[in-house]
Amino acid sequence: MNRKRYWIWLSACLLFMAACGGSGRMDRSKVYKVYYINNSETGVEMHEKELTAEKADEQLDELLLHLGTMPEKLEYKAPLQMGFNLRSAYIDGEKLYLDVSEEYRSLKATTEILVRAALVRTMSQVEGIKYVAITVEGGQLHDSLGNVVGLMSADQFIDNAGNEINAYDKVRLRLYFANADGTALVATNRTMAYNTNISLERLVVEQILAGPGPDVADVVYPVMNPNTKIVSVSVRDGICYVNFDENFLNQTYNVSSEVAIYAIVNSLGELTSVNRVQISINGETDIMYRESISLSTVFERNLDLITTVEP
Repeated sequence: MNRKRYWIWLSACLLFMAACGGSGRMDRSKVYKVYYINNSETGVEMHEKELTAEKADEQLDELLLHLGTMPEKLEYKAPLQMGFNLRSAYIDGEKLYLDVSEEYRSLKATTEILVRAALVRTMSQVEGIKYVAITVEGGQLHDSLGNVVGLMSADQFIDNAGNEINAYDKVRLRLYFANADGTALVATNRTMAYNTNISLERLVVEQILAGPGPDVADVVYPVMNPNTKIVSVSVRDGICYVNFDENFLNQTYNVSSEVAIYAIVNSLGELTSVNRVQISINGETDIMYRESISLSTVFERNLDLITTVEP
């Protein structure tokens, strides 16, 4: 059943005061992990909090209050106390939508990703919440590369060192885009700094969606509808599961079906963690892509589509 409601901070405050009245050993069944920003704003750290609320809606209220409460000793920073306001929050099915004030756009790129990581990892622990979306004054959120940030799941943010989520690393990706007539793939290399909160698999998909960089834009061409939203990317047993929204089915570029699919598959296949790729649309695989390729297929790399032309 869909649940949709705006959060009232006063009710959360009352829950918090009730929590402060108790003492003694924590009830582990009520303990949640709440993620905060470290003082140097280079990572996210986890602290356990015992909730008093029993119902999911009330637990979300209580978690939001924790995320907006600075610790007395200032040993870390609350993600909802980083210079912007939480305007509203509501649930629609298994999705939680958080709308923030315009000041959110002024966050440093590194800090903004850490805030995202803290919010998503904390809030998605509540039963029934699988995805979190952040909007700014009702508008879409974009990352530092200008890409739309859509629905986010906890599994796209990775713990790298104990209970701390670290910031940035450098990576060299091998990405495949279309040739001039859209009938073959051309391999390109892209070296970039990336936030290690995001898995490499998701990074690859994001970069394919973003299209070719300016250094190769006159040689290779995009393969995915730029309005496509990435719902989730995860890996299990060597299979990378890529879940898009319905815009993926609407091809806006003059590329073949095989080129569009295998640009993703071949690019992901360059990672040591990926052997095969499963593509779904809003979680469904019983779909024909452009009436020619069944998405129920678990795809393996197709080297026959790669052209010898080098950018």
